[in-house]
Amino acid sequence: MSTPSSLSYRDAGVDIDAGDQLVENIKPYARRTMRPEVLSGIGGFGGLVEISKKYREPVLVSGTDGVGTKLKLAFELNRHDTVGIDLVGMSVNDILVQGAEPLFFLDYFACGKLDVAAATEVVKGIASGCEQSGCALIGGETAEMPGMYPVGEYDLAGFAVGVVEKSKIITGEHIAPGDVVLGLASNGAHSNGYSLVRKIIERSQPDLNARFDGERTLADCIMAPTRLYVKPMLSLMEKLTVKGMAHITGGGITENVPRVLPANVVADIDSTAWSMPKLFRWLQEGGNVEPQEMYRTFNCGIGMVVIVAAGDADAAMAHLQEAGEQVFRIGVIRTRQGEEHQTQVR
Repeated sequence: MSTPSSLSYRDAGVDIDAGDQLVENIKPYARRTMRPEVLSGIGGFGGLVEISKKYREPVLVSGTDGVGTKLKLAFELNRHDTVGIDLVGMSVNDILVQGAEPLFFLDYFACGKLDVAAATEVVKGIASGCEQSGCALIGGETAEMPGMYPVGEYDLAGFAVGVVEKSKIITGEHIAPGDVVLGLASNGAHSNGYSLVRKIIERSQPDLNARFDGERTLADCIMAPTRLYVKPMLSLMEKLTVKGMAHITGGGITENVPRVLPANVVADIDSTAWSMPKLFRWLQEGGNVEPQEMYRTFNCGIGMVVIVAAGDADAAMAHLQEAGEQVFRIGVIRTRQGEEHQTQVR
């Protein structure tokens, strides 16, 4: 009886050399995201980060998320360069709404067989998102798991940790009738509602590579990465009081704004205050989606809601516009009547 051949980890489907190559590929991109508080670089067992001495009573704020089924379109279109930005945006925009400055980010990349080129593009996007948000990419995990994922597919998860002065945590508790609701424009559908997006594409069978909005193709519009609001909003919070913020993710405008409102008030949103971008009009028509379903599924052109006192609204809009944001005055806060839903889109 012959002796069985010697097996290696590569024979089982895991290529350690490929993983090592990915780490080397991403080091220069991660290096550009470093902050003074970071004490260790990529490659260790853990990332070390100290808290800046500028905080007297620092409170850590953390958030975690993924990219969802937008990844299925990334696989089909072979576009891997922006989903990393989506991954960062989902977490840093979430912790931002409590007033937190993102400090660092870690990612988890899982696949059946590691495609170093595609994975490098993904992590380059993650590093870009971190740069745009001012947070450090201090590490992550690449898991090659044969048999767990179809060839050419992967999954992404990540989390961000930020810090805020205890006295400056934004809770929404001081939001009151008469306050103004501002909306910051989104880049597109960001990373939410893509199961419905894919269903509409399946029904409509459009040419995703045809020109759709100016020079952009439909694929460009669908895959546009999540807008990162961190730097403009942190700058605004240094100038005036922000009473509340809502990152418009899964659940759309109608379900996310109530998360920051006291129980006795309602946000009255005027849908005519901004023009719904062409992508959302196409989705609504292609899926015959009811208007209220649109507002509870997609951001519909508003990626971040900011609530300020009426006297601060003009200054806040001017500051954000100077920072490059497109800002709309989309509503007001009023007293709640009975048990009515806390976001009314009219």
